[in-house]
Amino acid sequence: MINIEVDYNDYDSLLDRAMEKMPEMETSDDRFTIPEPKVLQEGKTTILDNFGNIVDVLNRDPEHVLKYLNRELGTAGKIEGSRAVFQGRFPKELIKSNLDSYLNEYVLCTECGRPDTQLEKVDRVLVMKCLACGAHRPIKKKKASSGTTPTVAVEEGKVYDVQITAVGSKGDGIAKLDKFTIFVPGAAKGQNVKVKINRISGNLAFAEKAE
Repeated sequence: MINIEVDYNDYDSLLDRAMEKMPEMETSDDRFTIPEPKVLQEGKTTILDNFGNIVDVLNRDPEHVLKYLNRELGTAGKIEGSRAVFQGRFPKELIKSNLDSYLNEYVLCTECGRPDTQLEKVDRVLVMKCLACGAHRPIKKKKASSGTTPTVAVEEGKVYDVQITAVGSKGDGIAKLDKFTIFVPGAAKGQNVKVKINRISGNLAFAEKAE
C-alpha cells in the first residue's frame, strides 16, 4: 500500500490563490426598470415623448411595443421619429402601468427575473428565450372577448367591486373593469375594493373607496 501525505497547508494556499484569480461575479438586487415615461398632451392626442428611449431599453421592436399599447389603451397610435402619438388623452400613470405590464409579459424572464431575453417564433408560437439562465417559455396570446360576453356599463355614481392591479406614480391604485381603467386614491396593489365612480372620461374612470 502506498501512503500519500497531503500537506493541507499547501492545499489551502493553492485554493486561496485559485479563488483570487476567479473573476468577480457582479450581483445586484436592483430591479430592472424602464425610463420614466415623458407624457405630453396636445389637443386630443397623447404623446409619449421618449418612446424611442424606452424601446431601446426594453430591447424590443418599436412596432411590437406600439401594437401592445394601442391594444391596452383601446386606441390608435403611430410612431413619429422617437415619439409615439396616441389618439385620445391618457394620463401618465396609465401609460406607465401598461409599459410595466409589457415589461413583465414580454421582457423579464420568469425564472431568473433578468431582462436578458429575446423573442423568437418557434412553430408559429412566440417564445421568450432567456440568454442569462437558458429558460424558455411561450408567450400566450390574450383571448379576444367573444361577442356573447356582456360588457360592463360603468356609470358615474355607481359602486363596483374591483381588484387593484397596479399603482400609479402619484400613488393612486389602478384597476381594470371591462374596457375601463379606474383610478382609486389610497388603494394598494392586490387589494379587492368597492369603489364609487365619481367621473368618467372616455375609457378612464376616477373613483373613491366606497364605505
